[in-house]
Amino acid sequence: MLGLTVPRHRLGAVLAGFSLVAAGVAVQVTPAAAATPHRILFDNAHAETAGNADWIVSTSQPDPLGEDSSPSAETDWTGALSSWGVALQKTGDYSLKTATGALTYGGSSATDLSNFDTLVLPEPNTLFTTAEKTAIMTFVKNGGGLFMISDHTGADRNNDGEDAVEILNDLMTNNSVDSTDPFGFSIDSLSISSDHPSAISDSSNPVLHGSFGTVTKSLIASGTTATLKAADNSAVKGLLYRTGYSGNTGAFFATSTFGSGRVAFWGDSSPIDDGTGQSGNTLYDGWNDSGATNAALALNATEWLAGGSGSGGGDDGGGSTCTSAQLLGNNGFESGSSTWSSTSGVITNSGDESARTGSYYAWLAGYGSAHTDTLSQSVTVPAACSTATLSFYLHVDTAETTTSTAYDTLKVQVLNSSGTVLSTLATYSNLNAASGYTQRSFSLAGYAGQTVTLKFTGTEGSTLQTSFVIDDTALNVS
Repeated sequence: MLGLTVPRHRLGAVLAGFSLVAAGVAVQVTPAAAATPHRILFDNAHAETAGNADWIVSTSQPDPLGEDSSPSAETDWTGALSSWGVALQKTGDYSLKTATGALTYGGSSATDLSNFDTLVLPEPNTLFTTAEKTAIMTFVKNGGGLFMISDHTGADRNNDGEDAVEILNDLMTNNSVDSTDPFGFSIDSLSISSDHPSAISDSSNPVLHGSFGTVTKSLIASGTTATLKAADNSAVKGLLYRTGYSGNTGAFFATSTFGSGRVAFWGDSSPIDDGTGQSGNTLYDGWNDSGATNAALALNATEWLAGGSGSGGGDDGGGSTCTSAQLLGNNGFESGSSTWSSTSGVITNSGDESARTGSYYAWLAGYGSAHTDTLSQSVTVPAACSTATLSFYLHVDTAETTTSTAYDTLKVQVLNSSGTVLSTLATYSNLNAASGYTQRSFSLAGYAGQTVTLKFTGTEGSTLQTSFVIDDTALNVS
């Protein structure tokens, strides 16, 4: 309980130590070199052309300009997404590439996600690896846009036992960054044969009313929908709904945010299909469907995901616009070791101390012997955000009796990607012991545009315990 004065014992309820997770490693975002403001990466490394699918903007990969450097018509590029690609290219505001290998973030590859503003996943048909899921989720958390396009359940085009519904749900629920419904929706295991989902009434929404036109309806030609969970992410919003549905069910097109990034979901690949592609494929021209406005929806959503508003201006590597958000993953520790790295037993649900909310909390020191504990997480502070506030709730209890000597300490520090301490925000000690939790807050606005590691270090002397208990952390930017 709060107010513990005996040495700490870590028993079965304590989470065992774990290694540094990939999301906890500081990754420096590589500055963009592209001259155009919106850099879009279309994925073609996960069976996007299996079976009758042909979800590519061009057969020239990674650079579609190799097929035609100045396309004016859909047929100038080859692929069932060429209408989408050519429409973006013709504006002069977009640079498009195709990924044909494993997705990475923070690497040296020309198609590394750090070089792009938006990643499009057009009905992937193979599971993403653990490393790829970490890369994708970290990319979005740090300001990237993610466009997820599903198909109906059972659309296993390469017969490997996985379809896009399962693959995209796996991305959201089985990753090392945040698996606690990070986007606020799950994709339904449905196969809806046909419908023309209608747009909600929202004249200010940039996806429904963007520079590429007004969206009124979309198309389902064997697709699915999503279930929204605003309690998990208040930013989630359904924009188009299956006929007869509204609110949290039947969302055919939805948007959300995660960290400082943006997310869009579309429940069918038929709307992006322009009816062309490789010889022998059976395709459907949903892009030009007269009963829908799919082209405007795809293009407006691409612009929004990339940080644009209107036809000009854009997001320089996810950094020229600021979306108000809370950036820390697993900020209340309820997912155990996810996202954080720490020494053994720090993140725990032990009954010997109490969480401020939920069941789990971080407990540094408390042994009554010489000991050091650490807890850390890396995060990118968006360059365009003028406000960045780190906060956490701290409880300190101690068996020390002195009122003048700090025998045991907790340091709160900011480190760069090389591990060099940039600042010590505060040092607490046994002299700060008190009942209950107290919120502590610090401005990190001076680190805008940087990837930093936030680190807590609890150091204990040789006798008499002091426990530093942390819960409900946050890094709010705006």
